Amino acid sequence: MEYNTTRGKLILPEYGRNVQNMISHAMELEDRIERNRAAQAIIEVMGQLNPHLRDVDDYRHKLWTHLFVMSDFMLDVDSPYDIPKPEALNEKPSIMDYPSSSIKYGHYGKYTQAILEASRETTDPKEKEYLKTSMANFMKKQYLSHNNDAVENNVIAENLKELSKGDLILENPDDLVNTSTILREMGLNKKFTKPNNNFKQKKKFKKQ
Repeated sequence: MEYNTTRGKLILPEYGRNVQNMISHAMELEDRIERNRAAQAIIEVMGQLNPHLRDVDDYRHKLWTHLFVMSDFMLDVDSPYDIPKPEALNEKPSIMDYPSSSIKYGHYGKYTQAILEASRETTDPKEKEYLKTSMANFMKKQYLSHNNDAVENNVIAENLKELSKGDLILENPDDLVNTSTILREMGLNKKFTKPNNNFKQKKKFKKQ
């Protein structure tokens, strides 16, 4: 019996031992035309073994890259794409730049804060009134999505005024949508009831 520990290393295990052996065989072919035919056949097999790669942009390019990786970049064939270099695949990705803008209240999110900060640009009284009410109710919903116990309407009114730089002032905080209504719409107010044992008790009584 041949154990895996005695076999050659699988560079990309998702393709299996047979594909690795096919590539090794193709590398031994002296005729270039035969090697090219073998490479094309291997690419088709690799595509059938990993159909999920078809959802990736230019998936055939990815298959050819995997082919060269599994051959340790020693397979000499005519590729329809640029042959990758080992050092290029081993390069570390560049460090991503993270947003540097600060958010006053994380549960409201940066877009809510941006909308409220830009409220001064709204000059129409009716539009500003609608913006004030709709944003206050939306903020209450956002608050409850992070803490579904309760929230005072006065807290929402104060946050609204603070984030809008004093431009949006809620005169009647109690006019906001009821907390239980919001929780019901969000499916967060499920009531848990104790199981009814009457049926078991009746059944036990009958046995006696």
